Amino acid sequence: MKLFDVYPLQNITPVKALGAKVWDSEGIEYLDLYGGHAVISIGHSHPKYVSAISEQVSKLGFYSNSIQNPLQVELAEKLGKQSGYDDYNLFLCNSGAEAVENAVKLASFTTGKSKVISFKKGFHGRTSLAVSITDNPKVVAPVNDNHNRVILDIEDFESIENELSKGDVCSVIIEGIQGIAGIYEPSEKFLVHVSQLCSKHGTLLILDEIQSGYGRSGKFFAHQFTDVKPDIITMAKGMGNGFPIGGILISPKLEPWHGMLGTTFGGSHLACAAAIAVLDVLEEEQQVSNTAVIGEYLISELKKLNVVEVRGRGLMIGIELDSPIKNVRSTLLMKHKIFTGVSSNPNVLRLLPPLCLTMEQANQFLSAFKDALAKVKA
Repeated sequence: MKLFDVYPLQNITPVKALGAKVWDSEGIEYLDLYGGHAVISIGHSHPKYVSAISEQVSKLGFYSNSIQNPLQVELAEKLGKQSGYDDYNLFLCNSGAEAVENAVKLASFTTGKSKVISFKKGFHGRTSLAVSITDNPKVVAPVNDNHNRVILDIEDFESIENELSKGDVCSVIIEGIQGIAGIYEPSEKFLVHVSQLCSKHGTLLILDEIQSGYGRSGKFFAHQFTDVKPDIITMAKGMGNGFPIGGILISPKLEPWHGMLGTTFGGSHLACAAAIAVLDVLEEEQQVSNTAVIGEYLISELKKLNVVEVRGRGLMIGIELDSPIKNVRSTLLMKHKIFTGVSSNPNVLRLLPPLCLTMEQANQFLSAFKDALAKVKA
């Protein structure tokens, strides 16, 4: 049997990692400024994380959600405290796409409406409803293209008001920072406007923080640079530092009923142990503060270079060039041994490193990037 060939693969086989470093099967060391799609939050193979998972799996890795699981309660309490949403409720699942599916389903249950508004260049996942509200026709199969949704331009104040005034929208979903698009952040003015319109028209606001959450922006959630409090927040990626887990934070004004949402594997003992370890490390090592400091430095230094634009917050950074990044990225990887990321915009290089990135490593990247840029510009 062969693997279904849907991934373009680099000729690199990682076998070991620690912090922001990765080693391949040839013993070559790399600096990881991509974090496996922003999944690695506290750093690869953090000893506290490894210990927590190892200890838990030796006792009990999984049982169903039909029994008491004190780890879920501990996770909810710590997440509420660190995120500033301790009055919200937590539903656990396995991935970002599942978080989006459950968030929109919950909004539809609550409002009795079916239409969803999302935004151009947005990405929300590859399950049926999530992919239908994602602005990428290439990944939307005909069977997915039948949901009641409309995709608008971000910052289009008039269109969002016109759509919401029709009274048939259950939810508006927007990313705290658009990641795959190339790191675009909605303005505070627009986000506040959308929030106010949702309240006015009985629509729930969903903040997709799957990539921009868990400290990556320099705050726990990217939308917390504003005063907006969404009805539902979706999470995944950095939540488990590589262990599959996702979830939604739910406003206390939304009432649950038994059977409303459900999952087989979501919130397992092992997943909760991983997620609790992540929160403990974030707090003990003040990694969110570190992210803000290192990110501000990187963005400031990058803006001094001959590039079109530098966007982002914290350690979620997009660098736009005036030509495709392919050669720059190749030089960073092959010559300087640095992992970086792509976006749907071929001219944008994405940086999504572990939040434990050091100033020394930031400077290592800056030196390498200047060299790669000079090589391309020559």
